[in-house]
Amino acid sequence: MQIGVIADDFTGATDIAGFLVANGLATTQMIGVPDADARVAGEAVVISLKSRSNPADEAVADSLAALTWLRARGCKQIFQKYCSTFDSTAHGNIGPVADALLDALDSDLTVVCPSLPVNGRTVYNGYLFVNGVLLEDSGMRDHPITPMRDSSLVRLMEGQSRGACGVVPVETVEQGVDAVRAAIAAARGAGKRYVVLDAITDAHIDVLGQAVRDMALVTGGSGLAAGIARALCAPAQAGTSDAAAAGQPLAGRGVVLAGSCSQMTRQQVAAYRKIAPALAVDPARCVAEAEAYGAELAEWVLAQPAGADMPAPLVYATADPDAVRKVHDRFGAAASEAVETSFATIAARLADAGITRFVVAGGETSGSVVKALGLSGFAIGPQIAPGVPWVRAINKPYSLALKSGNFGAEDFFLDCQPLEVRAAFKEPQEAHS
Repeated sequence: MQIGVIADDFTGATDIAGFLVANGLATTQMIGVPDADARVAGEAVVISLKSRSNPADEAVADSLAALTWLRARGCKQIFQKYCSTFDSTAHGNIGPVADALLDALDSDLTVVCPSLPVNGRTVYNGYLFVNGVLLEDSGMRDHPITPMRDSSLVRLMEGQSRGACGVVPVETVEQGVDAVRAAIAAARGAGKRYVVLDAITDAHIDVLGQAVRDMALVTGGSGLAAGIARALCAPAQAGTSDAAAAGQPLAGRGVVLAGSCSQMTRQQVAAYRKIAPALAVDPARCVAEAEAYGAELAEWVLAQPAGADMPAPLVYATADPDAVRKVHDRFGAAASEAVETSFATIAARLADAGITRFVVAGGETSGSVVKALGLSGFAIGPQIAPGVPWVRAINKPYSLALKSGNFGAEDFFLDCQPLEVRAAFKEPQEAHS
């Protein structure tokens, strides 16, 4: 096992798993910490946790349990995976988990690199940008659970963790692998515990991947993991691992479940509603009767027309920031929990009725669906969009696309449909590409 990934949510786990597979590492994704006697194959294993927004002590305990399991199998490198928009509160959970992993590994320094240039996430002078604007000016500032109001990764890490944080600037990265390693060593000599790595392009990611390939612990987004995978694998291996074939999507009837309220998911819902049956979730009914309402929504899905050239029905709780704010003002945190309970009920009912393909938008919603379906892990298939692969459950006959809120293009939900559907609603050259 070359790399053991501890991911803080389900969509982030499939995100990094997809990039590892695409860059040559056979990868298996597990749901939660596997049993002590579990036998899991793969050059990389990704352990999916729900530790992004739960209490910090729970996030730390779950992450340390994952670390223990990985180390018992001789894993050479631990990768703490968080979102490329650094989703966290002022107090964690990224910093507390990183502190705990460093202590457990008896290490004194690690790197911080959420950059994912292919999806517009870049780091310059230690500041995180999203599609060319500072994180604090992006749609992430209105995230209902982890609103990001500061773009300085240095301030964020020093506020969340123990110890000082430095920066390896892009000018150093452009000098090559040896220069980056020297800068990290200098930061260690200066007493830094964390070092933010600038990265604006995939070429920078490749340099960083080479520079940190032998570190005991690295932290970051899936971009850095892709760089490490490329450093470990010959170019000819990219995209050829057995996991990519094992994760090919199953045929059968599908559904789209959108719980994310991110800016991109709102655009994707608006685009897909024009071509597919769509039903908005009523948060008030979720709060009043979450499971009964979820069963009703599942019946609505099953009542929609089905056929080889029909797009899958969409059920969505996606809404603009003002609408989300009003719901939270009225119901508080109970609203989010109730909505996720309804989505879990929908998924379980649909699986029992023979649905085999689940497209899910949003980390919390993905976690709820995966748990409701009783899945233990995934084989990783081809990427639908950067950071969003198809995955196939290893213990049940389901295929899923678990999408982080802001990932994918506007027509992502259509891209998840079978070829016949894409052919009916896209230009011929797009449908067959």
